[in-house]
Amino acid sequence: MCEGAGFDVVLIETVGVGQSETVVAQMSDLFVLLLAPAGGDELQGVKRGIMEMADLILINKADGDLKSTATRTCADYAGALRLLRKRGQDPEDFPKALMVSAIEGNGLRQSWVEMQALVAWRKQNEVWQKIRADQNAFWFNTELRHALLTRLENDPEAAAASSAMQKAIRAGEVAPSVAAERVVQSFLGPEKT
Repeated sequence: MCEGAGFDVVLIETVGVGQSETVVAQMSDLFVLLLAPAGGDELQGVKRGIMEMADLILINKADGDLKSTATRTCADYAGALRLLRKRGQDPEDFPKALMVSAIEGNGLRQSWVEMQALVAWRKQNEVWQKIRADQNAFWFNTELRHALLTRLENDPEAAAASSAMQKAIRAGEVAPSVAAERVVQSFLGPEKT
């Protein structure tokens, strides 16, 4: 939508680590992960999934007392990125980790140059079009699920079946997968499932 309105660059900021990053990755051309220098657990748990989505990891606050910590954090991420499976959507040296300082302005120009280089490579190697096509398929499937679920919820027979199955699930009388199939059958009819 923003692109259609003539904006060449649109920045999307998420609320933090969670489900929103997955959605943003399905609507953006580049996924940049901005992190502060941290104390050791940044490579564990929830960050791992986000790292696999990132095209570029920027370690901010690489200045003053935090510069040495930022340097170590950047080295840790750069090492972790080398261990991740190579993605076909990336040139040889991507994804990568870089240090930036918003206060001093260090690393910002280099980060922008790296982003532009990645975009140019993807466009030259027809990766850009594939990513966009995959994103369109993702959004089609998302909309289809939503439309079907809305119709299912608005169907009186399916709503009644759903209510009955939820009670049966809570009572331990039926497995969730079996209950879901019964609700779908009430909506589509057994000949269509």
